[in-house]
Amino acid sequence: MIRTALTATIGLLFATPALASGGEDAGLLYPIINLVLLIAALVYFARKPVVKFFNDRRGDIQNDLKKSSDLLAEAEAKFANWQRKLIDLEQELETIREASRQRAENERANIIADATASAKRIRADATAAIEQELRRSRAVLREEAADLALELAENLLRGQVNDGDRERLVGEFIERIEEPAANEAGSGR
Repeated sequence: MIRTALTATIGLLFATPALASGGEDAGLLYPIINLVLLIAALVYFARKPVVKFFNDRRGDIQNDLKKSSDLLAEAEAKFANWQRKLIDLEQELETIREASRQRAENERANIIADATASAKRIRADATAAIEQELRRSRAVLREEAADLALELAENLLRGQVNDGDRERLVGEFIERIEEPAANEAGSGR
């Protein structure tokens, strides 16, 4: 059928100029027939390549649309992932800030506790030093008081003891020394 139409078209294509030269006034009929024949020939010969071109073009466009939609989905997924990471980062920053605040509070409490303990130790050391100094001062005062008492007693004795008292004291002292020596000599025999 297509061959028949093609043969008829080719026949008319060659017959049209012959009819046009015959002198009849055909008007627009012959150019229209030429156009129809040209379109028919183009459809017959160029249909497969044109259809193939448009099918290939449609496939390319569909592939490009699919790639674009895949890239869009991937970009949206990356955007959502970055959004989550940003939210997670903000939460992590808040966690870090809170941990830093807590560490600073703990460090402050430790410093205060250390300072309090140091103050107590300093007070205890000062109290111990004061008590030791008091004991030393009391010992020094006792020693000075004893020295003064001895000095006063010596002065009193010098003023009140005469030569007779001295001889009597020396005699008593000698007797006391001789008695134990005699007792030892008698018990040794």
